Amino acid sequence: MTQRAGFIALIGEPNAGKSTLLNRMVGAKVSIVTHKVQTTRARIRGVAMEGEAQLVFVDTPGLFKPRRRLDRAMVAAAWGGAADADVVVLLVEAHRGITAGVGHILDALGEATKGRKVALAINKIDRVKSEALLGLTEELNARFPFERTFMISAERGHGVDDLREWLAGEVPEGPWLYPEDQIADLPMRMIAAEMTREKLTLRLHQELPYQLTVETESWEERKDGSARIDQVVYVARDGHKGIILGRKGETIKAVSQAAREELEEFLGRKVHLFLQVKVRPGWLDEAERYSEMGLEFKDGNG
Repeated sequence: MTQRAGFIALIGEPNAGKSTLLNRMVGAKVSIVTHKVQTTRARIRGVAMEGEAQLVFVDTPGLFKPRRRLDRAMVAAAWGGAADADVVVLLVEAHRGITAGVGHILDALGEATKGRKVALAINKIDRVKSEALLGLTEELNARFPFERTFMISAERGHGVDDLREWLAGEVPEGPWLYPEDQIADLPMRMIAAEMTREKLTLRLHQELPYQLTVETESWEERKDGSARIDQVVYVARDGHKGIILGRKGETIKAVSQAAREELEEFLGRKVHLFLQVKVRPGWLDEAERYSEMGLEFKDGNG
């Protein structure tokens, strides 16, 4: 059989289920999943094997109307991911239908994908009746000539295998891009930082929307097979530091424990995780923070 390999961009509004679908396709937790919009900052790639085809997923940040520099850089990264991919999959939430945001994406899709194959995946199908799904499918296909439409539930796995099989037939013939056992091309340090950031986001909800970032400062392999990981949580203001630490350090302790447990599960070994919180007022405007997140600082200009 001929080997195939290609890049697939998952695009859609924030919270459309891109990260959940990526994790389901790859079969491991690579991209963080939270209920807060815009948690995927970097172009995390997950690698899935389907027969002789290797599918490399570019999990782009959600597409929305950007206001701040970080937002603009994220939207530029999302469209950039679509333009670089061999196949693009647009995710639309079944119960939300064609929102203003989906409308914007549909309007920009032709120009941004420039003749690439674009499939439509209607996600969260368990939330609506089949007649509504049919109407939504027709309406979306009238707005853009999709190659195929898939009805899926990324969370439950419905329809995901069909989508993956179709993608395997659409990517170009050619050698695999990654070793077979490699599920993500992000350095482990960054995946570890994303896991901690996910736990912070889930724990703090409304209090700290985007004003924090996590960096893995050091990673030490120990003789007993365990790893010591030191991370710094950067916040923009003094007041935020107190929120993250919590009363008598309770919040940071809980976050650290949750992140450590997930890291141990992911790595399959013992992890010693140490978190520090530091105030860095201008981190949202520092170029190096952007490159660490796989974003272009200049794309934030506007």
